Amino acid sequence: MTRSINFFEEQFQKQVAKGEFALNPFEEAVLPYLSAGVLDLGCGLGNLAIAAAKQGCAVTALDASRTGVDRVNEAANKLGLPLAAYQADLSSYVIDGDYDSIVSIGLLMFLPQNKARAMLADIVCHTKPGGVAAINVLIEGTTFMGMFEPGHHYLFSEHELSEAFKGWEILLSQHDDFPAPENTVKKFHTIVARKPV
Repeated sequence: MTRSINFFEEQFQKQVAKGEFALNPFEEAVLPYLSAGVLDLGCGLGNLAIAAAKQGCAVTALDASRTGVDRVNEAANKLGLPLAAYQADLSSYVIDGDYDSIVSIGLLMFLPQNKARAMLADIVCHTKPGGVAAINVLIEGTTFMGMFEPGHHYLFSEHELSEAFKGWEILLSQHDDFPAPENTVKKFHTIVARKPV
C-alpha cells in the first residue's frame, strides 16, 4: 500500500493547506445511517468521522496517513467531539470489537484480494446485531488504476457487496459512475446494510 499511502499523504497535505474538508458524495449518502458507536476504517481527513460525531456518534477513526489522523484529532479536540483517530496499517488490521456502525468508504480496493475479502468478512462479523455496515468500493477503475500499487488492489465485482450482505436489510445500494481521464469512467458501488437482530 506504500504507493497509495504516499499518494494520499500528499493529497491530504494539499487539502489541509487549502482547508478543503467537504464530504464526498459517498460520505453524504451514508452519514444519515450512522449511529451510536462508529468505526471508520480509512477515515482520510476525517470529514465523515467528524460529521458523525457532530450528530452524536462516538467515533473511532483509523487511517494510514499521519496527516489525516492528526487533522482528525486536532478538529475533534477543538470541537470537543467524542472522536479519536489512530494511525494504523489497515492492510493487516483486524477489528477488535463490535460496533453499531462500521464504515469503509474507498478503502477495500487498496488491499490485495485476500485482504480486501478478509476485511469485508471482518466488518460483517463485527457489526452488532441491528447495527449497520456502510461500504463503498471501486468496481471499475480504468485510468484511475495508476494510483494503485501493482498486485495490491482489488476491484470488487458489481454484485459482490450485495452477496456479502445477503440476509441483511439493504438500506441503500447505489452504483455511481464518474468521468475519468481519456474518456473513461470510474464505477463505484455503495451499500448500507442493517444486520439482523
